[in-house]
Amino acid sequence: MQHEQFNREFNKMFKWFANDTVPDRLQLEADLYKKLWNFSLIGESYYFILNHNTLSFEYVCKEIKSVMGFDPAEFNVGFMNSRLHPNDFTWFLSLGEKLVNFFSSIPLEKLKKYKVRYDVRYRKKDGTYARILYQGLMLEHDENGGILRTLAVHTDITYLKQDGKPTLSFIGLDGEPSFVDVGLQNKFIERRDELTMREKEVLHLLIEGKLSKEIGDILNISKQTVDTHRKNMLRRNKLTNTSELIGKAIRYGWI
Repeated sequence: MQHEQFNREFNKMFKWFANDTVPDRLQLEADLYKKLWNFSLIGESYYFILNHNTLSFEYVCKEIKSVMGFDPAEFNVGFMNSRLHPNDFTWFLSLGEKLVNFFSSIPLEKLKKYKVRYDVRYRKKDGTYARILYQGLMLEHDENGGILRTLAVHTDITYLKQDGKPTLSFIGLDGEPSFVDVGLQNKFIERRDELTMREKEVLHLLIEGKLSKEIGDILNISKQTVDTHRKNMLRRNKLTNTSELIGKAIRYGWI
């Protein structure tokens, strides 16, 4: 997916968050700092306040400099999207769709009782990519449940997770149930990355270290058919060998 297409889909999807009326000032609750500590931060982190009506940051703490290399003044939604790993574009859109569906389905009084948690990759100022854990709490919403502002924390968890697809969880607060790793599906994935059901079966067994003959016996197909499936996956994804295919499949969560 190209960056321009990602921006179009992002803006279209997140219109759901926009609202016609916004309070004149942020109504911070008395227990805001308690909520901040409830994020259970690990590693290097920074936090910010996002205005969903304008899709702009009202505050970015100075710690972003030590984590990502950028000054707070450089950080805005467009800039953040431009730093997202290209291979995470479609995952990010799928995350957004899940967020919209979840918060549209729960009662108004429970909107501020859930912490959103997911991870994607962003490019730092030095050009390297960091796996960033996002944790967000809703600060304000309107009378219809439209999100006005959120408090969010970004934590560099590269040392914990370098490969694999993003995961999404909704963590319940004040006794509400949690929904951990909600089974995110990449609905926006590009066609060339899709695999047939048989190809997924072959790929799964390749990851387990099985040889073509063994895979054929397990799936009740010939060795030649297994090799054909493997070659088709390599060709469509412009890869040169099975090791590259397995590595990409694990990184992008194809199975």
